[in-house]
Amino acid sequence: MKKIPFNKPHYPFRGFLAIFNAAIRGTISGNGYYTQECQAFFEKRYGFKKALLTTSCSDALEMAALLADIKPGDEVILPSFTFVSTANAFVLRGARLRFADTLKDIPNIDPDEIEKLITPATKAIAVVHYSGIACDMDRIMDIAKKHNLFVIEDAAHAIDSFYKGKPLGSIGHFGTFSFHETKNIFCGEGGMLTINDDRFVKRAEILWEKGTNRAAFHRKEVDHYNWVDAGSSFLPSDALAAFLWVQLKDLEKIQRRRIRVWSEYFRRLQPVGAAQKITVPILPDFATHNGNLFFILMPSREERDKMLEYLKSHGIQAVFHYLPLHSSPYFKNLHDGRPLPNTDRFAGCIVRLPFYYGLKPGQIKR
Repeated sequence: MKKIPFNKPHYPFRGFLAIFNAAIRGTISGNGYYTQECQAFFEKRYGFKKALLTTSCSDALEMAALLADIKPGDEVILPSFTFVSTANAFVLRGARLRFADTLKDIPNIDPDEIEKLITPATKAIAVVHYSGIACDMDRIMDIAKKHNLFVIEDAAHAIDSFYKGKPLGSIGHFGTFSFHETKNIFCGEGGMLTINDDRFVKRAEILWEKGTNRAAFHRKEVDHYNWVDAGSSFLPSDALAAFLWVQLKDLEKIQRRRIRVWSEYFRRLQPVGAAQKITVPILPDFATHNGNLFFILMPSREERDKMLEYLKSHGIQAVFHYLPLHSSPYFKNLHDGRPLPNTDRFAGCIVRLPFYYGLKPGQIKR
């Protein structure tokens, strides 16, 4: 029987034509025609004050840490159940990480746990919208306002997903997205930073362009550009933006198909879940899902491992993630010792099922 892979990227032929067209236009370096078209698309569709394409979501997170002026001695509260990039952005600035537990039934950060961890040294809260399902952003923003903290939304999973009608990535001070090939729309590797606070728009563009005001120069706002701040080369090649642009034009079609895959999994698994002690995703009233991924939660780590092995033996590639950051080899001696039981449960029991644009109903049924 033919194997079902975990992920199978959909490569539209028009994407390769767009890359060729970028070269014909005379530039495939950063901040070219397609970069600007993509950024304008996101700003218009989702109302982001400023959108800047980056080479990865990791780079977008690092830019957010720079803009929030994270320094040695500052503390950042974030979930342990996340990819390492969420943490690395702040470690690179010398911050102390305070890992918060997830909610019991959803693998998103628990606002009650955030509030318990705030100290005079706390500078920012980083939240992760796991699988495109929103964290409770009203509560988190209220906590941040009360304590004068920055909020960074790690929306790597969350393009075209919403909280009470608001696009994820538009609510915190900063939002970060991933266009890795496992995401809804992609360009191989790629990402985006969204800036939702006017105070940081100008500086974000400078950091993005290696610490120079080169973008302003290209808009003819200045007669030459200069080194004006500490920055880096965060912007991607316009060739990558060209490939992404083609998918943006097909975004509604892509989303319809991915949401159909998610809904079919949910329809088939929800009725049998309770009897088999298997949990399917829970969608809060305030959140939407965007067809990013589908997971089931097994009753134990042992059952999770048996399920993965069973699927593998039947030609179906499923995976698990994440390994908790608070108990990782790098951080376990730096963690303050607090147990994070919900994090450990999700890390030990989640199974991610095959999920991609071209997944067929018969494959889902199997």
